[in-house]
Amino acid sequence: MTQPNYRRILLKLSGEALLGDQDYGIDPKVSSRIAREVAEVAKRGIQVGIVIGGGNIFRGAGLASAGMDRITGDHMGMLATVMNGLALQDALEGAGVTTRVMSAISVREVCEDYIRRRAIRHLQKGRVVVFAAGTGNPFFTTDTAASLRAVEIGADLMIKATKVDGVYSADPMLDPDAKRYETITYDEVIELKLKVMDANAMVLCRDQSMPIRVIGLNNAGDLARLLDGQNIGTLVH
Repeated sequence: MTQPNYRRILLKLSGEALLGDQDYGIDPKVSSRIAREVAEVAKRGIQVGIVIGGGNIFRGAGLASAGMDRITGDHMGMLATVMNGLALQDALEGAGVTTRVMSAISVREVCEDYIRRRAIRHLQKGRVVVFAAGTGNPFFTTDTAASLRAVEIGADLMIKATKVDGVYSADPMLDPDAKRYETITYDEVIELKLKVMDANAMVLCRDQSMPIRVIGLNNAGDLARLLDGQNIGTLVH
């Protein structure tokens, strides 16, 4: 077993990551597979924080475009991330890793309130921490929440797991000639509008010098290989 290259990471997962082949909700087979990959690295002593989205259940911006008040829609989206966080906690503990869900909005009957020092203490004790409810504020995405939490907990690396295996010049699903970048700067991502994350999230990472690695969610074992030092996905720095 090689020595881990990172002490603490923040993994960003979209809510859609839990869909699997379903149109809505959570596929337990997918959450279990993700949990096994996270458990593999956590059991090696790497401290893991996770930010989960809620798009598989509700997306505030989508509800707003359909006529709902945006703030109400965003609050519903935050609650969806809590549901996803609880599902991921169940899967992780099934994989043998003690897990805590911490919410940016108070839902004390089902999970802890987010307190930065307590979150860091959980990580130091080897627990995986799932950060739910985004930043707790409307109009801010879970990408921004992931950037914020990565900085707050002092992560060595933020990892964004997506449907594709890195950052491309265009959508590779639509453009077969799209170029994949090995490395790219924060400013290039913003200027080229590559949609890695929203601009607020990217600027926060840039200003705080938080490196981002974009990897493919569906490539089994890539998370462990990346943390072993292999050149997986695209580095944004």
